[in-house]
Amino acid sequence: MADGTVLPTDHYHPSRNGPGPTVLVRSPVGRIPMGLIYGQYFARRGFHVIVQETRDVAHGYSVQDPDSEREDGLSTVAWLREQPWFDGTFVMYGASATGYVQWALAHDVPECKAMSVQISASSLADAVYPGGAFALESSLYWCASRDRARILTLPRRVRRALDSGRPVHELDTVVSGMPMPFFQELLANGEPGSPLRTQLDAGHHLRRTTLPVHFLAGWHDVFLPGQLRDYQALRAAGHRPRLTIGPWYHCDRRLLPVALREAAEFFRSHLTGAPPLRGQPVRIHVTGAKEWREYPDWPPPGTSARPWYLHADGGLRPAPPAHGTPRRYRYDPADPTPVPRGPVIFGDSRPEDCRPLEKRSDVLTYTSDPLPAPMELIGPVTADIHLRSSRTHTDCGVRICDVHPDGTSMNVCEGIRRVSPGTSGPRDADGVTKETVDLWPTAHRFPAGHRLRVHLCSGGHPRVARHTGSAALLDTSGILLAAEQEIFHDATRHSVIHLPVSPLPAEGIPPRPGIPGEDEDEEETEPGEWAPDFFRPEPGTW
Repeated sequence: MADGTVLPTDHYHPSRNGPGPTVLVRSPVGRIPMGLIYGQYFARRGFHVIVQETRDVAHGYSVQDPDSEREDGLSTVAWLREQPWFDGTFVMYGASATGYVQWALAHDVPECKAMSVQISASSLADAVYPGGAFALESSLYWCASRDRARILTLPRRVRRALDSGRPVHELDTVVSGMPMPFFQELLANGEPGSPLRTQLDAGHHLRRTTLPVHFLAGWHDVFLPGQLRDYQALRAAGHRPRLTIGPWYHCDRRLLPVALREAAEFFRSHLTGAPPLRGQPVRIHVTGAKEWREYPDWPPPGTSARPWYLHADGGLRPAPPAHGTPRRYRYDPADPTPVPRGPVIFGDSRPEDCRPLEKRSDVLTYTSDPLPAPMELIGPVTADIHLRSSRTHTDCGVRICDVHPDGTSMNVCEGIRRVSPGTSGPRDADGVTKETVDLWPTAHRFPAGHRLRVHLCSGGHPRVARHTGSAALLDTSGILLAAEQEIFHDATRHSVIHLPVSPLPAEGIPPRPGIPGEDEDEEETEPGEWAPDFFRPEPGTW
């Protein structure tokens, strides 16, 4: 590198080792085993592949700084120019943190022709601090996973810490036996504009890019909201990125074959001028319908946000209430409201039956009548909740469920907002504020006969850190303050969820052959996905 630092770097090459385009993978998570898969896959398709450990892996730095990553990336490009097999063009590939570091080289590098970003976003801070809360479970996994010598025991150690009831600032010691500096940095930098949050945001590089960009995302992934904001930022700047969203979660093994195949086709199209294999730039899987669809943009044209109102009798209806008394519940951080499976970095994030959760007294439910016809929601989801709390600092959580005719209640999407005097709207004469909560974007069909259900609560333990009732994200006092919550749904203080209702297609577009995961409940990839044929193509492509 420019400062003399040496970064371990592997070079995979086609069997005909002449000049050709290069796939550059700069990895904050090491070179093995994913680098081996990337290297074999792309090299057998005629690419040279460079897999490089970033300096936080090689030299123990705590976090990827987009500016220092740019310096190292430029040093790597300078090295590439000197290689006899480099033909003057490269593309970038990577998922998660490996996708994030791509943004550092996404502008003013003429040799770079395209980039493919999977399950990642230009701002890591959005996933660490969703809605102003703290993503406890994912942050613990992220920080503790840097100890690769103990990686096999990581799930057991994190679960023990999350179940311990210890204050949040002590959980890293429970996991690793000692404080983890990066975890403590995340806790100490929760406020917007803090130095670490700024360091975790590469959005200024995204805003300068003119590269063709391929996004691949999952409906149950922690980075989905940020990734879709990246897509829309590029669209607003006049670009035409490609977007694929499937029924995947962050560590879903069904995702990798699709990501590699789509990236190889995307790179080939932009390096050779060949037309893309699909007709529309946006391709999404609609859960519930179990169909793949193609659209010209995200959100799909024709989608409209329609209000569904929460009623005092526990109903959920398109008509606003004329009157209604508040509904109440008590949130106690000593017994924090649990959360069903959902977006986390490690582990299965697919939906599950929420009926056990709905029996708790600290979860309010609002349920529609059975739908007379199918309804599809495709797009962003928001809620406006009129709330009065006995605490000035609390959390407001909202979840949508699909209730089947047999009563099964499967979570579809959710969101949380940390309520404080600095972030809430003005209080009315009764002390009521309107809190706007952004839920996960979705594409889901509610079949006829199913019902919509909304949960309201004030926690999501352990996915987000329990709110202790104090003002600070990092609370070392050990004092737990319960909150008495009231939800309003009267003629002037509506609590409402805005649903992105999309026109039903005349005929569903069937899944493209060869895509695994077309059923969101599917456990296995399609036969042969990881057989030798998956790697077999040899040079001749070019």
